[in-house]
Amino acid sequence: MIDYKSRSLQKEFLDQDNIPFQDTFLNMKELEFINSHLGGHVITIKGFKKLLDKRKTVSVCEIGCGGGDNLNALNHFSLKNRIICSFTGIDINKDCIAFAKKNSTIENANFIVSDYRNVEFKNEKPDIIFSSLFCHHFTNEELVEMLNWMKNNSAVGFFINDLHRHPVAYHSIKIATRFFSKSYLVKNDAPISVLRGFKESEWKNILREAGIKNYSIGWKWAFRFLIVAFNSESL
Repeated sequence: MIDYKSRSLQKEFLDQDNIPFQDTFLNMKELEFINSHLGGHVITIKGFKKLLDKRKTVSVCEIGCGGGDNLNALNHFSLKNRIICSFTGIDINKDCIAFAKKNSTIENANFIVSDYRNVEFKNEKPDIIFSSLFCHHFTNEELVEMLNWMKNNSAVGFFINDLHRHPVAYHSIKIATRFFSKSYLVKNDAPISVLRGFKESEWKNILREAGIKNYSIGWKWAFRFLIVAFNSESL
């Protein structure tokens, strides 16, 4: 019997550091497919638009950027809407960054191999920092640290796009990946990701512990939460 009441502590295969290069590439390709067809990119663009407001020039940084498909989606949106945007992607996995560089549609994107906590923006903070399908990899205590980092290192604010822990989400992705996925990483990790996801009340507790007050949280299809936080000094 699966317990949906509490977040799972089970590690995903992708949390390991010995994944073969070709397996990581296949995993990134399939995650891009999931984001494209299950609304992940739509949610990311919604978070971006909320913080963008009426700005026509903006800098954006994604932590845990993986294969960079979210940045590509934002770049497409920015070009279509004549927004001048600079992009930075940070990921601790060098193979993910290699994939992101190879598949990037962004001219002069800045990709960094690093733990996000070790990155310092020497000249100027990015206006917007965000993460997508990244937070569920961390404990609640680690997330408090992450939220504070995102707040302290963004000029305007930050947003988070991550999973809602729910039985329908779990069984749906388990069945779907069984049929379409050729990646053992996706087949294993996608259902575990849902079990490591969040309830709305859990997000509110984490945000409160981090001292984040000026935020909105909303449920989005398919079984995700979008959290958007504005820095008070940006208002």
